[in-house]
Amino acid sequence: MTQRIRIGIDLGGTKIEGLALDAGGAELARLRIPTPQHDYPATVQAIIGVVGDLERRIGGLNNLGEAPSVGVGMPGTIIPMTGLVKNANSTWLNGQPFERELSAALGRPVRCANDANCFAVSEATDGAAASVGVELVFAAILGTGTGGGIAIRGPEGAHARIGPNGVSGEWGHNPLPWATVAELPGPACYCGQHGCIETWISGTGLERDHAAVNGPGGSSASGQPLNGCEIATAAAAGDAAAEASLARLEDRMARAFASVINLLDPDVIVLGGGLSQLDRLYTNLPRLIERHLFGDGALATPILKAKHGDASGVRGAAWLWPA
Repeated sequence: MTQRIRIGIDLGGTKIEGLALDAGGAELARLRIPTPQHDYPATVQAIIGVVGDLERRIGGLNNLGEAPSVGVGMPGTIIPMTGLVKNANSTWLNGQPFERELSAALGRPVRCANDANCFAVSEATDGAAASVGVELVFAAILGTGTGGGIAIRGPEGAHARIGPNGVSGEWGHNPLPWATVAELPGPACYCGQHGCIETWISGTGLERDHAAVNGPGGSSASGQPLNGCEIATAAAAGDAAAEASLARLEDRMARAFASVINLLDPDVIVLGGGLSQLDRLYTNLPRLIERHLFGDGALATPILKAKHGDASGVRGAAWLWPA
């Protein structure tokens, strides 16, 4: 039997992580290097170097003499009609034929996908959403920004839903649902709009909201703005202002996820990123989401923490190729 070896690459703004998996998903080798920022040719060459290094570490070929498949998780997306990158916050990638150039340089097809889609594929394949009967997975990365991805499980495993515009799952750039008067027009977003979900329920959104309500120093004795971890710690210690900030965050998350359920009705929602470590979300979100669902009844969609954590992106990149 062919033992497919998969290589996954997670291209971030500051680091490139590479991972080789065997057919069962066991890790064979891993490495990490800095990203050559603002230098597209150097970024391509760095990824080629990571793939080559991983291949040397694992012996290079599977038992049929085939080179490993390569998948790349990246900021932004590949436009299906043109093959060019768009929407990457690593702006030196935008407008480039990234997937084509990597494929040509490595001498084999390379599959690239948005990092949130890779996260969704990872958690659908052998992560938190890998339970029997789960077909549609919505995965949200709640970190510095807010990303979303959709994975569909079929006979050949999980694959990401991309769409003709390359933006399936990009729910973080929809407006915050059921916004109150006080929430309008909302903070400015880097995408050019105001009030995007990302500006409210990301780590930076939590920090901004806490400072806006409580003053620049928030609850800090030093007078410096609190970061997300400090707000969570203060809330757990009984700080009323920090608790109120987390309650607002949860209410906004509930509205945002209710809109996903009303539209897609996924079998499961998986959370990753720094905010996913708030264990209280998994207790509080279901009852808050129920307030905004179409029709009556209890929420039937599980809200789960990612199994693979920060490794889901690079694992999902490897799983872009089916068995």
